[in-house]
Amino acid sequence: MRCPWADSSKEMQDYHDNEWGKVSHDERYFFEMLTLEGAQAGLSWATIIKRRKTYKIAYDNFDIKKIANYDQAKRDALLEDKGIIRNRLKVDASIKNAKLIQDMHLRGEKFSDYIWNFVDNKPIINHYSSQSEMPAQTELSQKISRDLKKRDFKFVGPTIVYSFLQAVGVINDHLESCDFK
Repeated sequence: MRCPWADSSKEMQDYHDNEWGKVSHDERYFFEMLTLEGAQAGLSWATIIKRRKTYKIAYDNFDIKKIANYDQAKRDALLEDKGIIRNRLKVDASIKNAKLIQDMHLRGEKFSDYIWNFVDNKPIINHYSSQSEMPAQTELSQKISRDLKKRDFKFVGPTIVYSFLQAVGVINDHLESCDFK
């Protein structure tokens, strides 16, 4: 048994079974998920998961330092890449967010530590029996969203942040009936 949303494709199943809700502190993975969740805005997660391999290639395996230093030619190349979502605002946000995380690193801070500090480094494990109980956003995602926006991060609304928190294991929303919780 797995959460019903994951049954639509092999890629969705793999993501659900091996990543979603699993605790991570990996900076590259945090940036990857922030970028992919931002790209997903207005689209389905299945659309993004199908393109994930192409995203990894286009975005240099989500190497924060490389992306923070993308020039106009690389930005233009991303906007021409049919394997990713070619939305100018989303592409610009990914580069901007990489620069902000790179700035944190230069100050000796980790983005993952910054996020985990909101929950005192303890994952939130919810006990939902149905997907309809799962919120699109919470007070926590609203609080983190506000703080990220104050820091000038882009595509970090409270719904995107909630999905991001699920992706990196800060929140575990596997249903009670799920064998992968």
